[in-house]
Amino acid sequence: MSHEIQRIGMAARYSEAAVFNGVVYLAGMVPERGDTDIAGQTADVLAQVEQRLREAGSDKSRILRTQIYLTDIREIGAMNAVWDAWVVPGTAPPRATVQAALADPAWKIEIVVTAAQG
Repeated sequence: MSHEIQRIGMAARYSEAAVFNGVVYLAGMVPERGDTDIAGQTADVLAQVEQRLREAGSDKSRILRTQIYLTDIREIGAMNAVWDAWVVPGTAPPRATVQAALADPAWKIEIVVTAAQG
C-alpha cells in the first residue's frame, strides 16, 4: 500500500475525504437542505456519505466507524428509522450518537464516517 495521503474534494479549509493505507476518512457530512425534518436530513446526509465513499473506492458495507451528531437527541428514533433502512444488514458499524450544536442552526444532523477501501 502507498504511504501517500490522497485527498478528495479539497478546499482551502478542508477535504471531503482523505484516504491513507486503505482507510477512508470522511469529513462531517451535513444536509444540503436545512428545510426538511430529521428524516429528510438524515436521508440527504446518508446519500452524500454513499457518494463520497464511492469516490474513495469504498461503500457503506465497509464502514468501520460512524459518529452522529444530532441537535436534538430526542429525534434519535426518527433518525434511527432512516439509518436502519440504509445500513447493509450484517454490517452495522460501531457507532456513537450524541447531541451537539452544529455550525448552521438549520442543520439537525452531521455524520462522520471512517471506512475501509475495497
